[in-house]
Amino acid sequence: MLMKAASQSLTEQLSARFAERIRSRLLAPGARLPSVRLCAEQQGVSVSTVVAAYDQLLAQGLVVAHKNRGFFVRDASLNATSTHANKLQAVVSKKGAPAGADAVVDLAPLGAWSTAGWMATRQAPVDATALIRGMFHKVSNKPQPGMGVFPSDWLETSFMPTAVRKVTSVSALRDFSLQYGEPMGDSGLRRALSHKLGALNVHAVPEQIITTVGATHALDIVSRTLLRAGDCVMVEEPGWAVEFARLDALGMRILPVPRRADGPDLEVMAKYCEIHQPKLFVSVSVFHNPTGYCLTPGSAHRVLQLAMQHNFHIVEDDTYSHLAPEHATRLCSLDGLQRTIYVSGFAKILAPGWRVGFMAAPPDLVERLLDTKLLATLTTPALLEKALAWCIDQGQLRRHAERIRTRLDAARARSVKLAIAHGCTFAAEPAGLFGWVDTGVDTDALAQRMLDEGYLIAPGALFHAVRAPSTLMRINFATTQEAAFWKVFARLRDAVK
Repeated sequence: MLMKAASQSLTEQLSARFAERIRSRLLAPGARLPSVRLCAEQQGVSVSTVVAAYDQLLAQGLVVAHKNRGFFVRDASLNATSTHANKLQAVVSKKGAPAGADAVVDLAPLGAWSTAGWMATRQAPVDATALIRGMFHKVSNKPQPGMGVFPSDWLETSFMPTAVRKVTSVSALRDFSLQYGEPMGDSGLRRALSHKLGALNVHAVPEQIITTVGATHALDIVSRTLLRAGDCVMVEEPGWAVEFARLDALGMRILPVPRRADGPDLEVMAKYCEIHQPKLFVSVSVFHNPTGYCLTPGSAHRVLQLAMQHNFHIVEDDTYSHLAPEHATRLCSLDGLQRTIYVSGFAKILAPGWRVGFMAAPPDLVERLLDTKLLATLTTPALLEKALAWCIDQGQLRRHAERIRTRLDAARARSVKLAIAHGCTFAAEPAGLFGWVDTGVDTDALAQRMLDEGYLIAPGALFHAVRAPSTLMRINFATTQEAAFWKVFARLRDAVK
C-alpha cells in the first residue's frame, strides 16, 4: 500500500509502482492505465496525486496520453518501427525518385500483415513475456495463479542431487567438461528417451532424437529450419501465449485455428490450406494449454489427412506428457513420425533450471534440424543430460511423476470447488495442470487490480493471436487451491463489475 510516512511522496510511490510494472512488462505495451478517478479510488489517494504521478510517467516516456481516452503504455518497438519507416522513406525519396516526382516504396514489411478473410491482423505482439518475467521477478510471496509451472516445493526431490553426484566423479568431469558433447545430445539420454517414447507408442530410434535447451528451444529449431519470414503457420487458439509471440517475432504469418474439445477446428484448417498454403501446424494434443482438452482419434486422423493432402508438417508439443495417461491420442503415434515432429521436455515435471528438452523427427529432417541446433548452441550440456538419463533409467522420474499426478488431482478438486463457490464457471472440463475459467468480467482490467494485491493472473487475451477483451483467465490448479486467493479474487471481480 502507498504510505504517507514513506521517504517518497505518494506521487513518487504511485509513479514508481506503475513504472516498475511497465519496465517488467507486467503492464503490456498498449495497455490502458486506470482512469485518474478510478486510480485515485483504488489507491486511496487524491485525484491530484494521480494526475501528478501520470505526468511523471509521461515525462519518463513510459506512457502516452490520448485526449478523451486516457493514458496508455507506450509501445517502444512500434515507435522504433515508425521511425525506421520514415527514415527509409526519406532515403528512397532522395535516391530513387525522378526529379519532381514523389517516390513510392512498399513499406509493408514494416507495417501490418494485410490479408483477407481468415488471416489474423498483425498487431503489437501479445505480451507473453509478462508471465515469463513473473517467474523470475516475483510479484509477492503468495502462490501465483497465472504461473505455468508447479510450485518449487512440489518439485523437490532427493534423487536429483544423487543423479548429479553419480555423473560428476573426477574422471567423468574431466571427460565431458573439457570437450564439447555429442552434437545430437548424450547418447545414453537419447537411448532412454527412445525407450520412454515407445511406451507412448511413438517409435523413434536414438538417431531420430535431438536434445535441446528445453522444449521451447526445440520449437524454435523447428521453426527456423522449416520456415522463412512471411510463411503461414497454423496455431491453435486459444494457445500458448509464448508461441504466438515467438512466431510473430520471427516474422511468420499466424493463422489461428479454434481449439475445440475433440481437437482443432477442421473446417477452418481446410480453408486455411486452400487459401494460404501453410507450411506448419503447431499443436498441443494432450492437456492443451490453456483449456486442458485432449485430442480424439477421429480428429487426429483428419488432421493427418490434411497434412498429407496439403503438404505441411506438424509439430506436436507434448510438454505435459508426464501428467497424461500413456494411451492418450498423439499425432506422432498415429503418423509414425512421417510428417510430424514430437517435442517435449522436463522443466514442467522435474527441473526447470536444468533446461533439458528434446525432439523426435522424421529421418529425412534430422540432419537439417541438427544443423540449426549446432548454429545456435553447438551442443547441449552433457552433465545434466547424463544426470537426467540416470533418473529415467533408475525409474526415479516415473515414480516422481506418479506422485505429482496424485497431488495434482487433489489440488484440482479443491481449486474447482473454490472457483465455482466464488461465482466462476469453467469454459472447458477441468483436466491437467490448467483451468480455463470464465470470470464474467474483463480479465485485463481484473489483472491490474490483482497485481495490487500481490497476485499475477493470466488474462484470456494473452492466449489469442490478436489481443481482444476477454472474460476468461487461465488458472494453475496447483497454486489456486487456497481460499485466500479466491476471496481476494471475488472482492476485486465484484469491484470491476
